[in-house]
Amino acid sequence: MASALPPLNWFRAFEAAARHLSFTAAAEEIGMTQSAVSQQIKSLELRLGVPLFERKPRGLALTDNGRRLLPQVDAALDQLTEASRSFLPEKPEKLLTISLSISVLQWVIAPVLPTFQVEHPDISLRFMGAVWPDEFRRSLADIVISFGSRKQAGPKAVLLGSNSLIALKPANLSGEMGDYPLIEAVGVSGGWDTWSAAAKIKCPKPSIFVDSYGAALELAVKGNGGCLVNEMLARHPLRSNMAVPIRPILLSSNEGYFLSINRETAEAGIFVDWISRIASENPVRFEPSDV
Repeated sequence: MASALPPLNWFRAFEAAARHLSFTAAAEEIGMTQSAVSQQIKSLELRLGVPLFERKPRGLALTDNGRRLLPQVDAALDQLTEASRSFLPEKPEKLLTISLSISVLQWVIAPVLPTFQVEHPDISLRFMGAVWPDEFRRSLADIVISFGSRKQAGPKAVLLGSNSLIALKPANLSGEMGDYPLIEAVGVSGGWDTWSAAAKIKCPKPSIFVDSYGAALELAVKGNGGCLVNEMLARHPLRSNMAVPIRPILLSSNEGYFLSINRETAEAGIFVDWISRIASENPVRFEPSDV
């Protein structure tokens, strides 16, 4: 009976982990924590009564049962995706679907989107926002803008803006570090400890944790403390005097926002040219004497 089937999310976690042979990479792809992915797979193994992975010091390996299950799960997920597509509204002519990080939508695209609409009134845009990459959304999109490392993004993806980090606080927040809370985005490679070492400044431990740079920035500009975010996201709040740098320091990071094209159309090319121009305009720079 259908009620006896394991939850679909368990199979999604299994498929991603089997493809990457890593719980961590699977978690980044489907927008969950590593511990949640591990727990879902353990639950699936308990439900099926067989081990699906061998846990090794340097990663994972599929068991015979895991190798037997994987192609069936792949086929089932593909079938569900196709079934879902059949119920989507028919795509209007010149509708561009973009799967993207909510942070980029909120802080990079939204402030300047009217310029695109004025320049290209005949192109309709459908944004599908996510904090972390999601395979279903990616499969429906013409363009994908996702957060991660160069390896995760793939060889054909292009970095938007920079992969530098900048520490900000609200423009109306006075005091030195230690006088206000620090906000940290979890699940990223660069945090306040890394910034503190690079800046040679002792800073308190963060006390507010969120799942994206965009959320950290939103909390900061609303007066909740200092944040450490991708430099491209910081440009609008800096230009709008919503935030100021805590220190004139840019910290290099292994991660950034990457753009890839799923479907080469004239509309996709127009949007890529536009967002690439936006991402390259007015980057934050500090003179050596500022540091």
